[in-house]
Amino acid sequence: MKQAPFPRAILAIAGGAVALTIVTAAVGRLTGAADSAPTGTPFASRDLLFRDRANGGVAVFDAADPSVPIETIAPETNGFLRATMRGLARQRIRQDASHEIPFRLTGWPDGRLTLEDPTTGRRVEMEAFGITNEEVFAHLLTAKAGS
Repeated sequence: MKQAPFPRAILAIAGGAVALTIVTAAVGRLTGAADSAPTGTPFASRDLLFRDRANGGVAVFDAADPSVPIETIAPETNGFLRATMRGLARQRIRQDASHEIPFRLTGWPDGRLTLEDPTTGRRVEMEAFGITNEEVFAHLLTAKAGS
C-alpha cells in the first residue's frame, strides 16, 4: 500500500515560518531593536562585595562600608544568589580579574534590576529569572548593615 505524499502546501508554510523567524531575529539583532539594555537614569545603585565564609555561608557587604555585612546567607540556602555569584566569579577567574572590585546592583525606572561586573563587563538581567529570584537581589539595594 502506497502512502500519500505529505502536502506541499504545509511544507511551504512551515518553511516560510522558519525563514520569517530567522529574518526577524537577524533584523532585530542588526538594528539593535533586540537590545534589552535598560535606559534612563537608575533610581538606585549599590556596589556590593560578596565574601565566602568558612562555614559555607556568604557575607554581602556594601562596598562603601565593608566593615559589617548587610546580609549573611546561611550555608546551603539561597541557591539562586549563590549560582549567580558563582557564575560571575568563574568569569573573573577566567579573565584573571580582581575579586576585590565590587559588583554593581542597579534598579532602573522601568522596574528592571541588573547586576553588573565592571571587571568583565558581564551584566545579569534579574527579570529573566522571575520575580522571586529578582527579589533576592532587590532586597540588597536597601538592606542595612547588621540587619
